[in-house]
Amino acid sequence: MTRFLASIGRCMAVAGVAAGVSILPAQAAPRLIKNDTFWKDTNNNPIYSQGGGILKVGATYYWYGVKYDGAVTYAANPVSSNSNTGFNAVTVYSSTDLATWKFEGNAASAGAVGGPWEPANWIGRLGVVYNANTKKYVLITQIGSATLGNGVLFATSNTPVGPFVFDHIQPQITNVVTPATGDQTIYTDDDGASYLIFSNSNGRARSYVAQIRASDSLNIEPAVNIALNSAGREGNALFKHAGVYYFCSSELHGWNASQTYCRSANAINGPYTAEFVMDGSQGDFSHVSQSGFFIQVNGSGASTVLYAGDRWSDFAGNGIGYNQWVPLSFNGTTPRFNSLSQFNLDAATGTWTVGAGNNYAINPSFEADRVRQNALAGWSTWTNLTDADPNNNLLRGHTGRWNAEQYHTAAYSASRYQDLTGLPNGTYTLSAWVKSSGGQSIARIYVKNFGGTELVSSINTAIPNWTQVTIPNIQVTNGKATIGMYQVANAGNWINVDDFSLTKN
Repeated sequence: MTRFLASIGRCMAVAGVAAGVSILPAQAAPRLIKNDTFWKDTNNNPIYSQGGGILKVGATYYWYGVKYDGAVTYAANPVSSNSNTGFNAVTVYSSTDLATWKFEGNAASAGAVGGPWEPANWIGRLGVVYNANTKKYVLITQIGSATLGNGVLFATSNTPVGPFVFDHIQPQITNVVTPATGDQTIYTDDDGASYLIFSNSNGRARSYVAQIRASDSLNIEPAVNIALNSAGREGNALFKHAGVYYFCSSELHGWNASQTYCRSANAINGPYTAEFVMDGSQGDFSHVSQSGFFIQVNGSGASTVLYAGDRWSDFAGNGIGYNQWVPLSFNGTTPRFNSLSQFNLDAATGTWTVGAGNNYAINPSFEADRVRQNALAGWSTWTNLTDADPNNNLLRGHTGRWNAEQYHTAAYSASRYQDLTGLPNGTYTLSAWVKSSGGQSIARIYVKNFGGTELVSSINTAIPNWTQVTIPNIQVTNGKATIGMYQVANAGNWINVDDFSLTKN
């Protein structure tokens, strides 16, 4: 699959406000934001923040999210998913550069059974607003409780770091077809008005915008149904760019990744356009994540909208890391998702550049697709067989759950490959983790079409355990390359491949 990267490598200017974020003050230098890893705080402890949002207070960003018991288990040993969604705490971290995060403590912690923060509750999809009238910080979250019921929970604090004290639960929002909400986030507009962005809880076919009561932020006002999605949507979040509102969401795939779906409007309550897929999110299903919230970074030279995605790897087993943040760029009013493994964010200027160690391969770990199949997101295939395709994916990954496999009971030739364009010229290294049955006349990892002679690493001997192979010194002179795996194999021969990496030296 061709990947458009022509805009990568130069700073991108966008504008808007999202997720309760105000203008970011000047910072000293660009900071690296690195995906596909478990983020650490300033004390080198894992950051546990899922399904949350960010609030800007003065010179500081506060990032709120949920720490689940299962997240701790998976981060310690990320080999299989779990279903432990037990609520541990609402965590809060602070930063002035959006890359370096200090753990401020637990804004709310699991308490006694029957209390508002009881361990058996479902707590998730939350955010915090500040109410200038009451001078209170208000935490607004979903809750599911056998004792307290389901709905939107409100808790208040005198400080942004808490502790937040339970106030009440709103079980029903006027004009919503079901009690409670589907996935929700908070958006604060330029004028200071805050809104809940959500879908209905059962079926999630309707998308809603509802203002949070201005007087005290302790009630969700009657909702406006801005769209009907027959397939259902979750991961609902909203941002604004150049005066245009974008209501974005994901498919209903449980904890798995999704393309990012959007609608746009000139007013927050609509009317909104027909739904479209955000360009760039197709190749790896939004960098193997689900839409979480958006962050606005306004600087002295430009403004950048960041997509903050949740990778629910603890509950889906789909790779490394829980938080995947990438910058958006715009062609007029059309947003583009820039799927990067790392980038530099300069909060002073509001600009970004590609990180020196960025992996330019798309869906390199084959985790995006969720189910066993031949066609994998971001990749193309070829085979000489007319009745079957030896290319598929397999639940036996080097990292995460999945890897790519080539296998058939008859003799075959097959290739799985990816065309990359818009690459900055220079020297690259290609690597991949492989297993092989051996016995093939040809089995290789390769790179070609980069302006030089094809380079390969042969893997036609028995390789029973995951082994990394590398092709160094790839001199890209034409801004493109094709990477892939290829076999001329006998019946029963196979290769497994995972974790491709194409990085610029």
